[in-house]
Parts: sequence; C-alpha cells; structure tokens
Amino acid sequence: MASPLKVCIVGSGNWGSAIARIIGSNAQALQRFATTVKMWVFEENVNGRNLTDIINTDHENVKYLPGYRLPDNVVAVPQLQDAAEGADLLVFVVPHQFIRKLCDEMVGCVSSQARGITLIKGIDEGPEGLKLISDIIREKMAIDVSVLMGANIANEVAAEKFCETTIGSKIMENGLLFKELLQTPNFRITVVDDADTVELCGALKNIVAVGAGFCDGLRCGDNTKAAVIRLGLMEMIAFAKLFSKDGVVSSATFLESCGVADLITTCYGGRNRRVAEAFAKTGKTIEVLEQEMLNGQKLQGPATSAEVYHILKQKGLVDKFPLFVAVYQICFEGKPVQEMISCLQSHPEHLAGGDALELVRGALRGLLEQDLSVRRRLVFCRQQGEEADEVHTHTTDPVYTQQTLSRQTHSTDPVYTVQTDTQYTETHTVHRDTHSTQRHTHAN
Repeated sequence: MASPLKVCIVGSGNWGSAIARIIGSNAQALQRFATTVKMWVFEENVNGRNLTDIINTDHENVKYLPGYRLPDNVVAVPQLQDAAEGADLLVFVVPHQFIRKLCDEMVGCVSSQARGITLIKGIDEGPEGLKLISDIIREKMAIDVSVLMGANIANEVAAEKFCETTIGSKIMENGLLFKELLQTPNFRITVVDDADTVELCGALKNIVAVGAGFCDGLRCGDNTKAAVIRLGLMEMIAFAKLFSKDGVVSSATFLESCGVADLITTCYGGRNRRVAEAFAKTGKTIEVLEQEMLNGQKLQGPATSAEVYHILKQKGLVDKFPLFVAVYQICFEGKPVQEMISCLQSHPEHLAGGDALELVRGALRGLLEQDLSVRRRLVFCRQQGEEADEVHTHTTDPVYTQQTLSRQTHSTDPVYTVQTDTQYTETHTVHRDTHSTQRHTHAN
C-alpha cells in the first residue's frame, strides 16, 4: 500500500485558513492522505503572542479567520522549508506578488513526486509578457500545477455554506486527486482541462470587481453595475482568447463557477468591490484602505490591473480593453473615479464598427466555433446497459449519436469517447459525484 500523501498549505490568510478547515477534515477522514497537515504561517505578533502559537494552541487563526476553529491536525509552521519538507501535495494560497520568492525557498524540500495546486487569483508580468502563477510555480519547482478558482468567499466557505468551484488541470489524474482532497458536501468541485482559462478568470474578474465598486461608490445603481459586469466579461473573454498559450479557449469554461459565477459574486460581495467603493467615497489610497479594511491583507484587483495594463501596453493593445485600462488609470494615475462612467459610455461595444468591438466580437465568435462542451448537451447512461439518447446540436457544435459512444470496460463508471466532426475527441467520465472532461487533439 502506498504511503499516505503529505499535504502542505503554503499560506494562512483568510482564504488559506478557510481551505485549511476543509483539508484538515478530509485528511483525517481519508486514508490516502497523511493525517497531519502542515500550514506555513508568516509569523506575526498578535496581542503579545506568536500567531503560530495561537493557531497550534487555540486552533483558531484569530487575525485572519476569527470565530472558526481549525482542525487539530492542522499544524502551523513558521519556517517555510520545514512546512514543505517531504510534501507530496502543495496548496498555494498567498498573495501572488510573493510567489517567486517562496518557490525559490522551497526548491529541494518537497517530494520528488510532488504536485501542486494554486488558489492564487492573479497574474505576473514577465519580460515576455503574460505569466500565469501556475507557470511560475511549474518552472521554478519542476512540478505539475493545477488551479482552483470559483465563487468562493472565504468566510462563507468557512461557515460551510454551499458553493461550487472549478479545478483546472492539464493532467486530469492530478485534478481528480486534488478534488478528492478538497471536496465536501458543501464545497462541490468540477474538474476541467482548460486550466489556463480557469486561472485567467480568477485573476481578471478582480479588475472588473474594482470597476463595480467604483460604480457603487458613485451610487450609479444596479443597472450600471450590470453593464460593468457584462462589458467586463467580454473583455475577460477577449483577453483569454488573445493570451491563451494553448490556443484553445472553451466558452463552457466561462459558464463554470470560475467564470460568470465568480465574477458576479466578486462584483457584489468581494473585498475588491468593498475597497473600491470606499476608494470612490473617501479618496483614500488603496494602501491605506488595505490597512483599515483588510487587516493588512493585500488587494488583488488593483495590482492585477497594473500588470494587465503593462502587458497590453507592451503588445500595443491598450485601446482594445477600455474597462481594464480605466481601472488601472483610476487606481494608479490619478484619473477621477467618474472616468469609469465615461469608459462605459464610450465603450466600443456601443459604437458602430471599430477595431476594439471587432476584437471582442471576434473572440466570442471564435469561442463559439471552438465550443466542444459535451457537458451541456450529451445525454448519457448512468447505469451499465442503458442506451444513450441521440443528441443533435447546432451545426457548429459536435453531433453525438449512439453510434459514436463507446463504453470503457475496465471501469464501473460510464466512459464515453465522442468523435466529433472537428479534430478533437473528448472523453467523458461520469463518476458518482464528478463530471470531468479531457480533450485530445488529433493531427489532421
């Protein structure tokens, strides 16, 4: 029997502590994982005591997640190398600005078979342009990295209120492993292979949420906020289409929890919206508001807007993403908050013709042409021996018939291989509580 997998959580803020509650409970219940879960904690003094001592004695992160007990098997460790020593599974949940330094410290400490998953919602600006956080971890530590993004407000997750989330994984086996570690009856997970888009959604939605917060601060009303969400989503899709390294962006991914759901939640309930509203009302700087409202934690939306702006400027695309650019200019260049309304009024979506409009619409057309989402349309059998219904979809979508479905014989779960009229084959495995999709590309 294989040794239980050792888990290390890299980070212990609000979201890190909330996810530690889930991981600690599942590690106690599942033999596949080592019972002790190490959580790296940046040491701080709280009311005369070290935060690690408080967590290990009182089993509560009184600074970042007060009022919620952490499982006794979650051990706070102040030294990163000690926390990561021999770890098989690494869960990254720190502000994205610190990821390079932390990875450098962990090199050589983890298991040779280690795998990671990042819950970090941000991107980085490298010399060559866009750099995903998962890519930074992958390159620095030579491990496979999945991503988890979704409509997951940390305190609601900690309170065990029902929510959904999305894991994106280029190696489906690893995505399903992390699903086993993280899923609960109230934290339901879908695993998809469009990992880059999942990660981009998690980063870009924070920029849109800042714009929504500006509108709240200006008392613009729900109609205006709805426009921000819609136009922001269009810019998210266009950005993903332009910067996806794999060249494949599925529109279905934007319908997962990591996409529209997370965008809506963040624009109505997230910290980026709250701080942006206060920014518009008070005129205080983002840094001051972080201290006053977030207990010193970092806000991701403004930082991500700066990184996106510099990438767009480098590529000569600043005029193609007016909402993203307006958020950056208001946060960092002293533009008045009212510029957000001017941005909406003159957005290329509302003008006849124009390159920017064509860019966005072209991206959407491309997504529809690529869309291979069997999840929404394939009617499948849940029991051995049943016949699948014949399903016909729009002419640009795959057509599925009973003859195109074949069942894998070595598994008790139904597995279908669907050959479409494109160059793709999709394999769908229906587990009792998961539906995962793998896409394989075949040369013409």
